[in-house]
Amino acid sequence: MRVLLIAFAAGAASALGFAPLGLWPLTLAGFALLIAMSFEVTRLRAAFAIGWAFGLGHFTLGLNWIATAFTYQAAMPAWLGWIAVVLMSLYLAVFPGIATALAWRIGKAMPVTFVLLFGAAWIVTEWLRATLLTGFAWNPLAAITAGAIGSDGLLMPSTRIVGTYGLSGLLVLLAGAIFLLFRERRWPALAMLTGIPLVLSIAGWLTVSPHPTPPVDDDRPLVRVIQPNIDQSEKWDPAFAARNYRRLADATGETGDAPRLIFWPEAAVPEFIEDEPLARFRIADLLGPDDLLMLGATKLIIETDPDGRRRAVGARNSLYAMNADGELIGRYDKAHLVPYGEYLPMRPLMEAIGLSRLAPGDLDFWPGTGPETLYLPGFGTVGGQICYEIIFSGQVVNEADRPDFIFNPSNDAWFGAWGPPQHVAQARLRAIEEGLPVIRSTPTGISAVIDAGGHVVDHIAYREAGTIDARLPRAAGPTLFARYGNALALLLALLLAGLAFALMRRAR
Repeated sequence: MRVLLIAFAAGAASALGFAPLGLWPLTLAGFALLIAMSFEVTRLRAAFAIGWAFGLGHFTLGLNWIATAFTYQAAMPAWLGWIAVVLMSLYLAVFPGIATALAWRIGKAMPVTFVLLFGAAWIVTEWLRATLLTGFAWNPLAAITAGAIGSDGLLMPSTRIVGTYGLSGLLVLLAGAIFLLFRERRWPALAMLTGIPLVLSIAGWLTVSPHPTPPVDDDRPLVRVIQPNIDQSEKWDPAFAARNYRRLADATGETGDAPRLIFWPEAAVPEFIEDEPLARFRIADLLGPDDLLMLGATKLIIETDPDGRRRAVGARNSLYAMNADGELIGRYDKAHLVPYGEYLPMRPLMEAIGLSRLAPGDLDFWPGTGPETLYLPGFGTVGGQICYEIIFSGQVVNEADRPDFIFNPSNDAWFGAWGPPQHVAQARLRAIEEGLPVIRSTPTGISAVIDAGGHVVDHIAYREAGTIDARLPRAAGPTLFARYGNALALLLALLLAGLAFALMRRAR
């Protein structure tokens, strides 16, 4: 039990490397301790248990923001949020447990092979975590490199080649180097510190040269990103509807001579604008003749029964493009929905025990078909990714119709102080992977303009109202990751495993 408590504490300490704290040395130290503890045990079951206990601490602390969402749901007590965090962590911890068990089962004979196999297993299990049962990809280990908005992690460029999960594996190797130094395996430790991670990082810098955004770039379109600072407790309250709209309208600002591409957050307005022309025209009055507005709103799904009566049977979380005439010139429907947030799995059972959906309303959201590219006259093309869709590496772009940039409207007002900066960190990784700028607009922050190299051009801090006026950053050429996706991360895992097997064979 003492060993498991130490593993739990190491996992919790490792979570401090993510935003907003960004204490990444603690993350590497925690993973080094995990490697040491799981290498020393004598049974497979013990290796799994140590990895699972580590994961439990890691996810319980790192995902604490999920509990905040329950404070906005009157139908359920706030304390239920922490139970949800622990229950989710009990499941997510299985993946680190599998990684330690695989490394122990195959590579326990040698410290070096154990580290290599653990790195390979971590890549695979992190990818599986993002894939199985609709996936939950939040806070991959790689996100510690992008946690501080003004910083650029040394290894971040490697994501252009091996993606986020590959970068996570490289960070495991760095933690493994610490373990090997304590085991007096100096040359293997040096190789892990300066070998594969350094080569891939240099290659990442060389393979893509993203166009930085200079102070003046007059041939690029003007964009305005709006953060109205509307609290979640006030967002759907009719008493605040007029004030909330006024904040969006005032921030949209005066029309000028140059066309503007304006961004409002996810679910920016409560009206069903596709079915309510007056709501559209009211919004369109805010725009100049050549302006375009991108905003989030809900679309109702209407069916007609045999008696000819029409009724709403579902809804979609949608992103619209609107022109100054009030015409909707494009729509993207969120495809990767949040279980229990936007739809209620096993609804009869959940309702029977008094549980409801976190998002307001009685209708479940229905998923869209996946990444799409919308054409914006005068501004190029955009790929939509609504809220937490942006965290799914390799799933954010229509490969057959690559956009010029990605718009990620979100509502991070649910998620306390830890969720929003973690969300931005993962958006930065998507920008680097795909070689595409990412623009974020949220009600309470953190809204940002991110260029194709993952650099934050400008941002609005959490819980502040404001606007960003900038030139739209240029897209870079397609990266290797953009062409081949997570197959490259899995190939890196195979390379690490093959190297471990070669070393074991040579030792025999």
